Amino acid sequence: MANNPSLSEYLAQAQRGVVASRGLGPAVLGPDYFAKQTSGSYFGSGGDGGSTENVFTTTFGRKVWHALNNQTRFFNALPRVVWGNVAGWRVRTDRGAGRSRPVTETGALPSIDVSDIQTVSSLPRIVGTTFGASVRSMFTAQLEGGVGDVLGMEMENAQIDHIKEINQEMMSGSAFLTSGGSTTTAVMPSTAAAYFHIGDTVGMHDESAGAYDRAGGSTVSAISGGTVTVATGTTFADGDVAFIHSRAGFTSIDDIVAADLAAGANTGPGGSAARVRAYDLTIGGRTAGTWNAGARVDHNAGVGRDLTLNLIDNCIRDIRVNGGEPKLILMGHDQYFRLERLLQTQQRYMGVEEYQVGVGNERTFPGTRTGLVLATYQGIPILPEPDCPKSVSTGDAVLGSNVYVLDTDYLEVAIAQPTQYIENRDYLALDALVVRGLFYTLGEMRCRNIWVQAKITDLNE
Repeated sequence: MANNPSLSEYLAQAQRGVVASRGLGPAVLGPDYFAKQTSGSYFGSGGDGGSTENVFTTTFGRKVWHALNNQTRFFNALPRVVWGNVAGWRVRTDRGAGRSRPVTETGALPSIDVSDIQTVSSLPRIVGTTFGASVRSMFTAQLEGGVGDVLGMEMENAQIDHIKEINQEMMSGSAFLTSGGSTTTAVMPSTAAAYFHIGDTVGMHDESAGAYDRAGGSTVSAISGGTVTVATGTTFADGDVAFIHSRAGFTSIDDIVAADLAAGANTGPGGSAARVRAYDLTIGGRTAGTWNAGARVDHNAGVGRDLTLNLIDNCIRDIRVNGGEPKLILMGHDQYFRLERLLQTQQRYMGVEEYQVGVGNERTFPGTRTGLVLATYQGIPILPEPDCPKSVSTGDAVLGSNVYVLDTDYLEVAIAQPTQYIENRDYLALDALVVRGLFYTLGEMRCRNIWVQAKITDLNE
């Protein structure tokens, strides 16, 4: 058995590790994933070990799900919805040219045209976190001078890691200039490489040729420091752009707020593939084209600049022009304090009245109605996010965090399965005397209107 089994293999092992007869399982496991044994009976309803109520999933999976909904920042600001019986949706991208016009009293009617409908495919993604402890370490940890319950300690740490992983996936950057590489590697600052994940499909824009070289898509197999290892077939050189084709995990907000078909030194808004990369809409059955270019991407071609109120105002303006209404401004703590300093000179009142604004299940920092210690800007809640992605300059230097202006009415986290907990004590299947645990969550972040989202990149800290 492989040291890193798939999720289906893991579940099968957990079920094989028990005997269905009551009381004959190996200490902890019962049928149907788990039912904790105590005094010869199970905690499942009816006490017969066959209940679908499983105390481990109920207790520990629910605990992580509760923490995920009460501690994570950006995840907590978006509405959560049940996945439902859908695998995607359709969006109207063109209302039909010439179908509406003035008509004179005896003039001809407008030509009949039809709407342009695009299909957006969306399937749930799995995020898993594993941990384990050997039988000997579990025993010796209980002795005098030991750490205590080593399995419980690892479980607690894994819960924290699982929550952090989901939020970081939703806050991953999408495309970065490389400082070198080969057919199997893309080299970039380690901060940028951390936004790629094993299993992601990575494309490359060849800056010297001014064209895309996808080679059928290259899957990330390893990440070490600033080196992202991909499948053979795409040669990265200094100045080329490595960008995400598709995510193995949750789609990030940076993937969503991106202009389509904008790449190369002389194309796209402002012209920089590193800042306005082409998210390949053909992945997952989506149709490529310029129809999603309405997402505003305000960059500076890889040159750092200070955040200004005008940059934010332009994002708000374009979202409203496109029919949306900004509901959330998301930024890193560096831009949060910079914006506070920008507005400090506008304070005109002596009184200080602290207040907070609710954003989904999250709340802003306490702010005042005079612009200091910000809670809102132009009535839009501001949410500082420590995992907010950063930009990289053309000189391969890591810049400050991006700023996102979002209409969250069209953003959601669809959940197919809330966080589940699985434990495995099948020593023969594992070929080791170890106890392993697994947390996994099944869901995806979705956007039903790209036109009403915006981001500002290439900002100084």
